[in-house]
Amino acid sequence: MKILITGTSGHLGEALVRTLRDKSHEIIGLDVKPGPFTGHVGSIADRAFVHERMSGVEAVLHAATLHKPHVATHTRQDFIDTNITGTSNLLEEAAAAGVKAFVFTSTTSTFGRAMNPAPGAPSVWVDEELRPQPKNIYGVTKVAAEDLCELFHAREKIPCVILKTSRFFPEIDDDADTRRRFDDANVKVNEFLHRRVEIQDVVDAHEVAIERAAAVGFGRYIISATTPFQPDDLEELSRDAPAVLARYVPEYVEEFARRGWSMFPSLDRVYSNERARRELGWKPHYDFARVVALLRANESFLSPLARSIGKKGYHEQEFTDGPFPVAC
Repeated sequence: MKILITGTSGHLGEALVRTLRDKSHEIIGLDVKPGPFTGHVGSIADRAFVHERMSGVEAVLHAATLHKPHVATHTRQDFIDTNITGTSNLLEEAAAAGVKAFVFTSTTSTFGRAMNPAPGAPSVWVDEELRPQPKNIYGVTKVAAEDLCELFHAREKIPCVILKTSRFFPEIDDDADTRRRFDDANVKVNEFLHRRVEIQDVVDAHEVAIERAAAVGFGRYIISATTPFQPDDLEELSRDAPAVLARYVPEYVEEFARRGWSMFPSLDRVYSNERARRELGWKPHYDFARVVALLRANESFLSPLARSIGKKGYHEQEFTDGPFPVAC
C-alpha cells in the first residue's frame, strides 16, 4: 500500500515510518524539517506541495502538528496555518485522489477545561461523549481539524478516523511541581493509569484505523492505555488514588516502595479507550499492570520502538525551567 505520512521527522511520524516501511508499504514522508525518515521537505500549508505528493496514495496518516509545547513560541496564525489549513489541504487532495483511508492524529488535549473537576467533585471520566472545551490555540485548532475531517467524510465520502491520543512523549513533565515531587520515570508509570499510552500501541492504533476506515466511515476514538478503573471509582480517586489502585494492582505497592516511588495522591481524570478497542479492534499491550510487571523483572517499561526513537524535544533551543516555555 502507498501511504502518505505527515510529520515524519517527529516522534510519532518516525515511529509510523519505521513500522510500516518494515512491512513493505511504500511510504511518502512529509515534514517541514529534514530527517532520516522524511523523503519530502515542505509545509502541508502549501497546497501545491501536498498535491504533488498525493498521486497514487491509498491512505493518509496525518500526524504533523503544532502542539502544546509550541503555544508560547509560535503565533496563533502559525497554529491555524499548520493545524487547520494544512489539514484542509490534505483532505482536499486526498478527496481528489480517491484516498481509501484518512487517519488524523488528534489529542485528548481538545477536552481542555472539561477535564478539570470543581473542588470536591469526583474525577472526570473522559470518553468520546465528553464535550471538548479547549483552553488554548492548540486545542482550538485540533477541534477545528477534527470537524474538517467530519465535513469531508459527509461531503466527499472519505473514510476518516480520528485518533485522540494521550501522552506518549518521553520528555520530562512540563509542570515544575510534578518534577520536584516525583522521579520522571515514576511520573510516566503513574500516568499509564489515566493519561498515557505507549508509542507502540499508538502505531498499532493507526494500523487498525487504516484497516477499519472503510467500515467505520467516520469516528473519533480515544487512544490511551487501558485503565483498571471504573466510573464507580471516580469519587474515591479524587481523594485517595493509592487506596483505589491497591485494590486493582496490589503488587505495585511493594515495587514502588523498592524504588522509593509514590502514587499520585489523587487523579483529576481517567481516559477510557473502550470504544477504540470495541469498534476498531485495537489491542493495546501496555497498561499499568504490565508496566509494573516489567519493573519487577528489572526490565524497561518502554517498548523497543520507543527506545529506538529516543527523545526529540520540541524546539531548537533549550530552556532552563522545563522542556518548553509554558504559556500563561
